[in-house]
Amino acid sequence: MSQTATGFKREIKLFDAVMLVAGSMIGSGIFIVSADIGRSVGSAGYLLVVWALTGLMTLAGALSYGELTSLMPRAGGQYVYLRESYGPLVAFLYGWTLFLVIQSGTIAAVAVAFARFTGVLVPWFSETNVLLDLGILKFTSVQLLAIASIVLLTLINQQGVRNGKLIQNVFGSTKLIALFALLGFGLLLGTSPQVMDLNFSDLWDAQSVVLDKETGAITRTTLSGWALLVGISTAMIGSLFSSDSWNNIGFSGDEIVNPKRTIVLSMAIGTGIVTILYILINVVYLTILPLQGDPAATDALSRGLQFASNDRVGTAVAEVIGGAPATIAIAILIMISTFGCNNGVILSAPRVYYAMAKDGLFFPNMAKLNKNGVPGAALAIQCVWASMLCLSGRYSDLLDYVIFAVLLFYILTIAGIFILRRTMPDAPRPYKALGYPVLPALYILMASFICVILLIYKPNYSWPGLILVGVGIPVFYFFGKRFKKIEVEG
Repeated sequence: MSQTATGFKREIKLFDAVMLVAGSMIGSGIFIVSADIGRSVGSAGYLLVVWALTGLMTLAGALSYGELTSLMPRAGGQYVYLRESYGPLVAFLYGWTLFLVIQSGTIAAVAVAFARFTGVLVPWFSETNVLLDLGILKFTSVQLLAIASIVLLTLINQQGVRNGKLIQNVFGSTKLIALFALLGFGLLLGTSPQVMDLNFSDLWDAQSVVLDKETGAITRTTLSGWALLVGISTAMIGSLFSSDSWNNIGFSGDEIVNPKRTIVLSMAIGTGIVTILYILINVVYLTILPLQGDPAATDALSRGLQFASNDRVGTAVAEVIGGAPATIAIAILIMISTFGCNNGVILSAPRVYYAMAKDGLFFPNMAKLNKNGVPGAALAIQCVWASMLCLSGRYSDLLDYVIFAVLLFYILTIAGIFILRRTMPDAPRPYKALGYPVLPALYILMASFICVILLIYKPNYSWPGLILVGVGIPVFYFFGKRFKKIEVEG
């Protein structure tokens, strides 16, 4: 084990890094968002296209992003790349949005998902079990468990990166094995020739499906041409979120053994495994559940994938395969998945706040490492804010608002490769973006197209996110006038 000049300990090896990438990506989304995608595009073929395009974007982003990680393998990751490409303002806006919503909101949402699925095993954990009613605020047993899980994982990560990576390795490898087992059992025990005939006989009959919750009426609109492109683009909101956090490994650059090689390899391996896994799981869904169904039906098979109860496609599939025992098994899998996912997010993000504080753009105590060589204050403040979001119950809305901002910062970051090739032409680049300039440009074009579509057709997703980023501009000048850059020796 070596120690960097900043005090971080290099303890994250390649396997640890792969588990951090894959484990941070796989949360609860893969078990839920396919229902909304199914309603947006209305056919098995285009549902798989959405996941394939998401995988292509994710892999293109990771393989391009790798050049930046090998050029600047430092704590802070994407914040550092944006700072070197565009200056401190753009970098701060990224870190501001990351802290306020993207990472903290993700932690809250995943923690609540963990608590909800725990309720399958322990019914006491229920959103109907109100422990404290203050009128405007109701505190439930689900919120209690969600906050407790955040506090526990924060305390574990306060003890050093070795503990954090151990949790990640155990839960990351367990859920990967379990997901591959789900694929095997699904194909062996759940495949239905009738369902496959329904779903695959007309792969490309695209249609938007809208359910009126008041009347129960269903409106189906055939999609083609431009309308189909819009449908696919908006459907990718859920799949992109489910595939996000692949970049978190870059936040821990100062804690990785041989970072110039390890970060690139871990992103390529991790995103590749998850991409293949996500597509195969959706194939299994389509061999077990009919895509279309009746929202008023009482059993999972009749409700279909589009109208799975509470959009929980994973539990609907389990119910069809093996009834109650299989439903409990999938609930345990999702608990493992969400707990491991949150550990990866909680571990990684404070390194960004640490880098911001070093630049004099966040509270100075966030720039300090505790006796275990981790940014303890940043971990604690993140814990408090994420817990408050659990109490607010508004974290899901906030996450919806920032999908535009997430894509915007990815676009800027990948575009930074072109900028830094010009401004830092002689800097050592152990890894250069695969397929440069085509692959990075492809990512930028695809993400930019989705952003334009969101601005036009999903203003409720895009404009609030843009405003949230913009609010960070006066905050940047507020912090910049009060805090000084902290120089690091060595």
